[in-house]
Amino acid sequence: MTSLFRSVRATRNASVAGARKALPVLWASLLTLGFGWQGHAEPLEKTEIRYQGWAGQVTFPELAEDLGYLAPLKLKWVGNTISGPQDIQTVVTGDVDVGGAFYGAIIKLINAKAPIKAVVGYYGSDADTYYGYYVKDDSPIKTARDLIGKKVAVNTLGAHLEFVLREYLSRGGLSAAEAKQVTLVAVPPVTGEQALRQGQVEVTALSGVLRDKALERGGIRKLFADTDLFGNFTGGAYVLRDRFIKDNPEASRKLVEGISRAIDWAQTTPPAEVRARFEKIIAERKRNEDASSIKYWKSTGVPTKGGQISDDQLQVWIDWLVKDGLLKPDQLKPSDIYTNAFNYYRPGKTADAQ
Repeated sequence: MTSLFRSVRATRNASVAGARKALPVLWASLLTLGFGWQGHAEPLEKTEIRYQGWAGQVTFPELAEDLGYLAPLKLKWVGNTISGPQDIQTVVTGDVDVGGAFYGAIIKLINAKAPIKAVVGYYGSDADTYYGYYVKDDSPIKTARDLIGKKVAVNTLGAHLEFVLREYLSRGGLSAAEAKQVTLVAVPPVTGEQALRQGQVEVTALSGVLRDKALERGGIRKLFADTDLFGNFTGGAYVLRDRFIKDNPEASRKLVEGISRAIDWAQTTPPAEVRARFEKIIAERKRNEDASSIKYWKSTGVPTKGGQISDDQLQVWIDWLVKDGLLKPDQLKPSDIYTNAFNYYRPGKTADAQ
């Protein structure tokens, strides 16, 4: 009996000793998986990100938060915008932390010494998602030269729609003096079709639900689209202030990684599922807005995984601004304008292997 007790005690002691030896290994494994102490990751410098939304639409920061990609960051909505240039101006002034606009507008701001950096591409054009420039069916306008002396409705001046139109005029052989005879009229997107049908303008730029609904009603035809000129392309990016990045490197990383993951989710998820998610987000945020346009969403329009930015995306707009006399040759290079350092899918990021 005594020998039996000694055997049990020896077995128990060996088990305890083995468990003690195993604890450091187990603890290290838990840390690697993200449990327990969070010493493996730097703490975030701030946890609230201010931004502007778009009525009836879901932005990628909003989608990222809903998917759980931003936690512990939380978004603070400060209002809506209808203009990319206005959105990034509020970033420059410090009224919001993140905003997005057309690349041309970003380049012009940086050239004017605005301390911002493009961090992730968020919209673009493809076969499903594009801007078209439309005229009435009975309009005599057939070519770029026919636009001399005419009015064209765009959502805002100095942004995507103006640059694309001016490129169309240039490729159509119009001189700078002739191009100036084409008048751009800033019209809220929701009234662009009405302005065309009532004869207030001869051409209107339409996309998404506004384009599809207008085509369903009939009586208009496409003059050209941005994809006719540039193919599939990323048109703009979200920007952060240089100071924000310097003061909040971990929060910047978390924010941009989350946005890029949300973009990739929308790129790789069936459109019907994306639309359902958007509708849920709009319903839950209770901003008293019309979500009917969501059923027309078809794609992100962004051709690169997770909105990664590349030199060629920016060089086309730099070259255009040089040609237009707004930049001097070699005054800016793409690397002055953007960074992929925080993108979840950046080359060399551990996410590549996940």
